[in-house]
Amino acid sequence: MITAAEQPMNTAVVPGPGAAAQGQPLPPSLEAPLTVALAKGALLKDSVRRFAAAGLDFSAILEPDNRQLMVPSVCGNARALLVRNADVPVYVAYGQAQLGVVGFDVLQEHQLPVAQLVDLGFGGCRMSVAVKASSPYRRAADLPAHCRIASKFTRCAEAYFEALDLPVEVIHLAGSVELGPITGMSEAIVDLVATGRTLQENGLIAIEDLFHSTARLVGHPLALRLDDGRLQAIVERIRAASGVAVPA
Repeated sequence: MITAAEQPMNTAVVPGPGAAAQGQPLPPSLEAPLTVALAKGALLKDSVRRFAAAGLDFSAILEPDNRQLMVPSVCGNARALLVRNADVPVYVAYGQAQLGVVGFDVLQEHQLPVAQLVDLGFGGCRMSVAVKASSPYRRAADLPAHCRIASKFTRCAEAYFEALDLPVEVIHLAGSVELGPITGMSEAIVDLVATGRTLQENGLIAIEDLFHSTARLVGHPLALRLDDGRLQAIVERIRAASGVAVPA
């Protein structure tokens, strides 16, 4: 049985057959091709590998000369949409894709009604509060009330500081949030941190983590409820390839 991961997301539970073997071809059981939304960038290669383990080969999307944004699987039973990371849950929520792979940070920020199915384990990073290395603050709760926080992830930042009961002004920046403290526009930032190298090279340090993020397999709730067994088989194969136990 498919169950959503233990994160505060909308979930769907659907019946289906037992776990399918990894890598075996899937039967052409859907009248229309299955559509999968895949994020461009760092998550793409591992996402393609996981779907390959489920019998869907989207490797053409990784070809250096590929310019197509919609790529069919080798078997012809599915197609992949190549979209921006933040757009994956949008395509899934509106039913244009039945499945997708996206970072947990995006799910937390946008809060769209998708079912979170499997923690895929790759793309690990953390959402952190960071300040200048010379700053006297070493905990988020120590920051002064009504200070400015720069972030691409304004909803995550606002929710975190609200939980701390610390009133702050969150400034939305589309990129290079590290410049906020450097220029004096903000006292701190909230941003994704992987290795910490970018922070270090810009004289910043992370002082607190909001949460850890990894890639997640998500699904369209209605498609999962109406599933004839094919989505169930794909999810179980991806779950097995990710080293996640199938729920009893």
